[in-house]
Amino acid sequence: MPGWNATHIPDQSGRTAVVTGANSGIGYVTARELVRRGAVVVLACRSAARGRAAVIRLRTEVPAAEVEFTELDLADLSSVREFAQGYGRRHASLDLLVNNAGVMALPYGRTADGFETQFGVNHLGHFALTGLLLPRLRAAAPGARIVNVSSAFHALGDIDHDDLGSERDYRRWTAYGRSKTANLLFTHELARRFTEARETIVPAAAHPGYASSNLHAGAARLEGPTLTSRMAAAGNALLAQPAASGALPTLYAATAPGVRPDEFIGPRFGWRGAPARSRRAKWTLDDASGERLWAASERLTGVSYASLPR
Repeated sequence: MPGWNATHIPDQSGRTAVVTGANSGIGYVTARELVRRGAVVVLACRSAARGRAAVIRLRTEVPAAEVEFTELDLADLSSVREFAQGYGRRHASLDLLVNNAGVMALPYGRTADGFETQFGVNHLGHFALTGLLLPRLRAAAPGARIVNVSSAFHALGDIDHDDLGSERDYRRWTAYGRSKTANLLFTHELARRFTEARETIVPAAAHPGYASSNLHAGAARLEGPTLTSRMAAAGNALLAQPAASGALPTLYAATAPGVRPDEFIGPRFGWRGAPARSRRAKWTLDDASGERLWAASERLTGVSYASLPR
């Protein structure tokens, strides 16, 4: 793993991938490197204009790219269902699902289905998408993978099962951290259930460290012209690694041989560096918490993974 970079990505010819939030930043780089290695990639993005622009840009950078755009709004479960149905009509199988899209440190808001926005988009939308695409992932197994993109900020807090949307005392950074904890708990529980069911799909997680992205820029703008926002802007300029480096842990988790279920891959030095196995808070490995989050997620989304063991 030391020194691993995009040139080490194995040949992806014959494989199909879905990357959410692929119109910019880490998602775009992930899609670009996958098509560069021969994969067919579906860009799943909320904005049709930005998604189509990303397709044009990709085909400019990688002229042989096999890429398509499909609209997906993770803040609206009806959009998630429409995406999964459309994918199933066009593709018989899915080799790789990269749950990359997300929102960061937003003021309190609600999704179309009434969930707190960060929990709804970062966790529930991807939970529903994964469940709805599971038959296509199974059709590609063995060798299919799911990569859930979390964050080092998951360490800001464990989820509160009695207040999943952090609504009792909403603090946007705490809510963000809890949503990223949910990504890791989902990965952990998915791995446990897949192992019990003898599924050959590998679920793993990744985080980009401190990478320059639209997420960080948007969070800084929300701070307004404060000392905190100026410090964040300076940190982005001086310390953040580029999106091309921030995408490497995701690409490693998605393509490197030998990745095991429930592995968490991040930069070697925590915030930056080549991909390596990453530390994670102990609460993201709690079986009882994972089971409880899973049950709540099925109830809230209406998406059941009925074929997997309880």
